[in-house]
Order: sequence, then C-alpha cells, then structure tokens
Amino acid sequence: MNLSLVDLSPVPRDGTATDAFANTVETARHAESLGFERVWVAEHHGRGESLAGTTPEVLLGRLAGATDSIRLGSGAVLLNHYSPYKVAEVFATLDALAPGRIDAGLGRANGSPAVDRALQTSRRVQNPNEDHTEKIEAVISHLYEQFPDDHPYSDIELPRSGTGTAAPWVLGSSPSSGEIAGKLGLPYCFAGFIRPGFGERACQTYREHFEPSDSPVGVDSPTVMVALNAIAGDTDAEAARYRAVAEASYQRIQRGEVGSRPTVEAAIDELGGVPEPTPPTLDDGEFPRAISGSPETLASLFDQLTDRLGAEEVMLQQIAPDHETKLRSHELIAEAVGVAPRPA
Repeated sequence: MNLSLVDLSPVPRDGTATDAFANTVETARHAESLGFERVWVAEHHGRGESLAGTTPEVLLGRLAGATDSIRLGSGAVLLNHYSPYKVAEVFATLDALAPGRIDAGLGRANGSPAVDRALQTSRRVQNPNEDHTEKIEAVISHLYEQFPDDHPYSDIELPRSGTGTAAPWVLGSSPSSGEIAGKLGLPYCFAGFIRPGFGERACQTYREHFEPSDSPVGVDSPTVMVALNAIAGDTDAEAARYRAVAEASYQRIQRGEVGSRPTVEAAIDELGGVPEPTPPTLDDGEFPRAISGSPETLASLFDQLTDRLGAEEVMLQQIAPDHETKLRSHELIAEAVGVAPRPA
C-alpha cells in the first residue's frame, strides 16, 4: 500500500510557530527520503498555542522549495470559508512552483463562532451539501478552464505550470462527503481519526454514488485513502505509552480545553494508567480513533482497515509526544509497510 502523512504543525513545548514550521519542513524531507507518497498540511484556526498550521497555501510553498519529488497538498483547505476562485488561484500557483506534485485537498469545517466571524463565514447556508458540492465544482472549473464560452468566468486565466494543474481530492468524515466525492468522480480521503464509526458507510456511499468523470480531473474508478491516527514504537507496550498523548488530548478537546500537548507522563496520569495496547486483530466493526503498536502490529492493522474500507493508501495523522518520537514512528511504519526509500 502507499503511505502518506498529514502534519498539523504542532507547537513544541516552550516553542513557537517558527519552531513548529521548521519541524514540518524536516518532517516532509524525512518522509520524502523514506519513500512516502505525499505529505499534506492541515488547516486549523484559533488554536495557535498548540497548532500553528492555519494556512496550508503558505506552508506548501515553503515545502515545495524544500523537497524534490514527494507530492504535497492540503489536508484540507476548508472551502466553506473561501472563494472557490481564490482557492483555484492558490493551487494553480503552487502547481507552477512544484509542477505535477500538488494535491488540492478540499474539505469543510466550522470552528468557534468567533473564528467563523473572523473568517467572514457567518452566513447561513440553506443546504450545506449542495453548497459544498457547488464550491468544489467551481474550484475544478477554474483549475481546468471548464467554464463554457458564454460564462462570465470563461476569460479568467490562472498561472500555469505547463504540465497540468493541482489534483483535487474530497476529504471528509461522513457519508455525505463520500456521496459528494462519488458524484463528482473524485478521489476520496476518509478522516478515520475524526469519526471512525462512519468509515464503512462513508466509503460504501462513495462507491454507490461513484460516476466516472469525463474530465482530466477525475478518476476512472473509486479511489480511497484512509487517514488514521497511528503511532509506532519498538514494542506494542512502548507504542501504547506514546498513544496516551493522543487519548488524553482527545479528552481535553472534549472538555473544551485548548493548549499544548501533555507529556507522556501527564497523559498517563490523566487517563489513570497506560492505555491497553491496540490488539493486532480488530473485531468486526471495531475502528479505534487512535491505534498504536510495533511495526508488525501496525502493518496488520493497516491491512485490516484498508481491506474493510477498500482503501489503497494510508495517511498517518499523529498526536505524538514530541518531534523526535514522530520521526522515529515514521521510520518504523515505513519499514513495516515496505515502502521503498527514494534515492538521495
């Protein structure tokens, strides 16, 4: 299977956004050397104390200059906040900077009322699914110059690389996002770390509604990637200790607490003990929000979950104790999955 990752640009303890972005650059270079397929960067707002990744379009330009061959993209641009034309401009420009390497991961999410007002997205939408579909279609029409000759936008030109343009993906965590991706004939990335219980339904809905696209933007058959919160250690027990940070962080978010990640020791204390290691074999229908294990355990879990969803690629999303642990986890997982290192 292909292996990829999405980086949230977490702010290190006693660090700054500058440190977070330096770590993201190192993460991308490291992933490229290991043979990862792609690196995406996330968009989160109003959490600057803990997550620095607010503007994928800016960070991707930096990553394009720091890497040579790995695909780069957004996981995701929150399209409900922006003009489709502006998003198309951004990704056409990024593709001109890194021809043939850019993914336009398109999603949606609402933050706090204050953040939504600050982003000027307080308008009410009567049918969010129709609105989201129309915005995705508009981005694609701009990227691929698909407006008819009599359309007001037909004469708008974007910067071009000369070899193509960014490849769009639909990202989501529900059956409605799967339906949108299927009807548009686009590849689909399911966010298994957000609402894992919807995974099988979302991917089944995607396939049921899939319509091959006649345009160069689409895919001929359903194409699924699953994003998993997964961390590796040398043993299952060591990895379970690392996973405690993700489990405690989720509990903090549910309590409305926004701040830096807990240490391993603090997370274990908050949880009342070390989490049980993720078993190498999951029960039918079992889909944990976060998984951990030795390379062998994670390889088994990836096989099970990708088979269940019909996915061809795993994207790692991690809430790791620290940057060094995250990089080591990537090395262990790459070795377990068997991805081939890129030549230096």
